[in-house]
Amino acid sequence: MTTRYLPAFLLALLATFSMPPLHAAEPAAAARMGAYYGGKATEYPAWFKDSFLNVKEDIDEARKNGKRVILMFTQDGCPYCSALVERNLSQREIEATMRQKFDVIAVNIWGDREVVGLDGKSYTEKTYSAALKIQFTPSLMFFDETGKTVLRLNGYVPPARLQAALDWVGGRQENKIAFRDFVAAREVPEQASGAMIKQDFFLKNVTDLRRRGKAARPLAVFFEQKDCPDCEVLHRRVLADPETRDAIARFDNVQLDMWSRDLITTPEGKRMAVRDWVRELGVNYAPGIVLFDRTGKEAIRWESSFRVFHTLGMFDYVASGEYLKEPSFQRFLAAKTEHIREAGLDVNIWRYADEPIATPAP
Repeated sequence: MTTRYLPAFLLALLATFSMPPLHAAEPAAAARMGAYYGGKATEYPAWFKDSFLNVKEDIDEARKNGKRVILMFTQDGCPYCSALVERNLSQREIEATMRQKFDVIAVNIWGDREVVGLDGKSYTEKTYSAALKIQFTPSLMFFDETGKTVLRLNGYVPPARLQAALDWVGGRQENKIAFRDFVAAREVPEQASGAMIKQDFFLKNVTDLRRRGKAARPLAVFFEQKDCPDCEVLHRRVLADPETRDAIARFDNVQLDMWSRDLITTPEGKRMAVRDWVRELGVNYAPGIVLFDRTGKEAIRWESSFRVFHTLGMFDYVASGEYLKEPSFQRFLAAKTEHIREAGLDVNIWRYADEPIATPAP
């Protein structure tokens, strides 16, 4: 069975309403609830700090021990959180760096434990997560000794990129080199020779990204680079999904080389080189996708190793206008999942476009 989103759901309803009942007195059969695949429980390492969730006190205690604090925002059943633990934290160098240089504290974005923020105010885990605008799990916030956020990773990143973040923050490099340059020195060949992957939905020769007029469409800017294995995965295994392509078609889509010196006009009307705009936006990795609404205001950004469900959901979140009504992307996804499953259709939040909806039996 192929998973479809709301258009197919509405078509199914219309078809049902147009069919006359076979027997007026016969009760309707119970609708099949669609299956849910991809959720995974996560057991966090015992060496995570068992905190009272007073963030200032945690930062002060870490400082006395020569460490810094990482708040790791998680949720139950999150396969990306599981990947972080099983693929990243299981690597000896990553675990050693974390334990030596950081106190790591897990925060459940739907949890009810009390959190005292750096502003001295009391929150629950879920209201604190909302106040910090946590949209993806896992999200990692790195704090320095004064409580300043040095780095924020929104969503799952592969082991090499997490190690780079740990080395940059743990090594107190923030006043010496920008994080994106630190990552680039590790990842980008000095003479990148390949070509970026083209798509038929990318606009050609566009240098003015301003949104104008009542008929203006939302804008998706794909920041990529040459010789980029993660860009290859995005194009071949995520953007190949037909429903994702349909959602993308509702945007003006522009692909930019994040290291380019070519001049563009940003949605805010600034004239600058692409690489300078990337630095101003704080886009650290390729690929990165930043979605702007019809007024040119940033709505949400993708800078993680997402698969089809979350990528499609992000485009739909903006194109539908739901981001204006529901500030939590996670709540939007949860409601969308229920709508799909109530229509009798299956959902798999952990698949690539070339993988089946159903999870094979072990």
